[in-house]
Amino acid sequence: MIYADQGFLPVSKEDMDYLGWDELDFLYICGDAYVDHPSFGHAIISRVLTAEGYRVGIVPQPDINQKGSITHMGAPRLGVLISAGNMDSMVNHYSVSKKRRTTDAYSPGGKMGLRPDRATIAYANLARRTFGKIPILIGGIEASLRRFAHYDYWQDGVRRSILDDSGADILMYGMGENSIREIARALEHGAEAKELRTVRGTCYMTKDISHLKSFVEIPSFDEVKEDKYQYALADRISHEEQDPIRGKTVVQKHGDRYLVQVPPSLPLSQKQLDSVYELPYTRTYHPMYEPMGGIPAIEEVQFSLNSVRGCFGACNFCALAFHQGRMIQARSNKSLLSEADTLIAHPGFKGYIHDVGGPTANFKHTACEIQKKRGTCKERQCLFPTPCKNLNADHSEYLELLRALRKKEGVKKVFVRSGIRFDYLLEDENDAFFTELVKHHVSGQLKVAPEHVSPNVLRYMGKPKKEVYDKFCSKFYDITKKLNKEQYLVPYLMSSHPGSTLSDAITLALYLKEHKLTPQQVQDFYPTPGTVSTCMFYTGIDPRTMKPVYVAKTPEEKAMQRALLQYKNPANYHLVLAALKQAGREDLIGHGPQCLLKPKYTERKGEQTHERKNSGRKSSVHKNKNRTEKRSGSIKGKRNQTRSGSHHRGR
Repeated sequence: MIYADQGFLPVSKEDMDYLGWDELDFLYICGDAYVDHPSFGHAIISRVLTAEGYRVGIVPQPDINQKGSITHMGAPRLGVLISAGNMDSMVNHYSVSKKRRTTDAYSPGGKMGLRPDRATIAYANLARRTFGKIPILIGGIEASLRRFAHYDYWQDGVRRSILDDSGADILMYGMGENSIREIARALEHGAEAKELRTVRGTCYMTKDISHLKSFVEIPSFDEVKEDKYQYALADRISHEEQDPIRGKTVVQKHGDRYLVQVPPSLPLSQKQLDSVYELPYTRTYHPMYEPMGGIPAIEEVQFSLNSVRGCFGACNFCALAFHQGRMIQARSNKSLLSEADTLIAHPGFKGYIHDVGGPTANFKHTACEIQKKRGTCKERQCLFPTPCKNLNADHSEYLELLRALRKKEGVKKVFVRSGIRFDYLLEDENDAFFTELVKHHVSGQLKVAPEHVSPNVLRYMGKPKKEVYDKFCSKFYDITKKLNKEQYLVPYLMSSHPGSTLSDAITLALYLKEHKLTPQQVQDFYPTPGTVSTCMFYTGIDPRTMKPVYVAKTPEEKAMQRALLQYKNPANYHLVLAALKQAGREDLIGHGPQCLLKPKYTERKGEQTHERKNSGRKSSVHKNKNRTEKRSGSIKGKRNQTRSGSHHRGR
């Protein structure tokens, strides 16, 4: 069938014929289904290229065992572009317990298994076998975060740079618009891929680095594979140099070749970023997926507005700063309001803009003016351990945008659902944004991410102190009360982060008990590629200080830490009991107000009769009493689950 007449890029020879194309300039192979929406990397890069006049065809989720799966539109003239998709393929496929996931939101009907493990490598190998010497360019989140030698959680070992493993010619890291434009122009003018050594935001492999005038060399693949101290050192240096203004070229030896990372791309200007989001996206998934149930991932973003890129929060467990950078790139309010008109005109729009934000919703400009000239600080983070004195905590532009969106005809409600950085919010002396956020932009619950409350764990996470979160909570509920609204905070929490001991997990459990919080979902720390915390997990070293850090690695301890955060769940009883005993906190087992567990026994006539452990025979009266207690406990549990599953998950 022909779909190009509906505005989509070609996925077949019939589409090419309809457009009058006899040949593609670039073939884009992607691990995600084809969704022509700016929340999907393949949509942005392909639209950027077509805006420059290049002819791009899309091959989504090809079968790596069949060459024909990528040849139906012919060999491309200039190169093959490859991305695993919006997620690292291994994260997409496996849970933190390394169990195979059952659904894939980026595939038709949510079906799992339509992309291979380590998709970037698999697709690159397929393209090389099929097309020979045609330039192969890899990018996307998987390639970006695996650009240096890196710890791979699923293999439990150090892997080479994905550029070396894939055999591709060039790796594009970060967002890629400027990189792909420059590469495309060079290839168009007859340059060979191996000659492209100065394109910002790219990596290449070479046997000779004599052409480099200034660079930083980090420990080699062989060194980081054998020596965890060297791994931590390489991680620290590579993160320090991820700045587009002050960052240097980084070199890492891989056998007899060198991986060379050219400094990051310069931030897009506001005008450039606006133009990227104003390209003619169809803003939905390709029609060929309709019989298969569509693409679930579109539901969260189809009626949302992406206003910013980058994050100067730079939490240690988040790879975003390593991928998008710490410098904020923001769209103009004019561009966002124009996009809102497009959403409103969509036949499926029901009056609700689901989100206005990005990695962190309330970052709408660079952290300070100094960054624009000198780049981000090498030795100092913007918010951790305390907000920098140069921080510009101003929400006025963001508030102006939200006000304008609320006034638009056809808009019933504008939600802010992407993360709010609460410590930054508190730095703003003007409460107008906080008040209007609570009044207009919360859908009953506001999700925030304190992650933990233990000072020890928060230090390793790079998160603000518990007292800051408590101050935010108090202010949120004060404003909510004044507005006579019933709204609650839902905290994201993480167990087993490097640095977290059983004592730290108990501290968090006691905090939850004190504040009557019953989290239904807890994220166990996931060592994904590219994060500082993953370096800690693998090496047992904090790369910021090069000092040892405790890491819970055994399945038993990780399970206990996770269970402590849901200590009320009867299924976790024995794990919590074991954790309290192992930590020497048996004082928390009992009937006192501070206790996390009640002992499993009943008092009867001054004697302790242990359930299911009596050596003697119970009377029928006693048995019936136990049955009654179990039944009422079950009913009570269901009631609590219902309360905590709705708005009572807050305070």
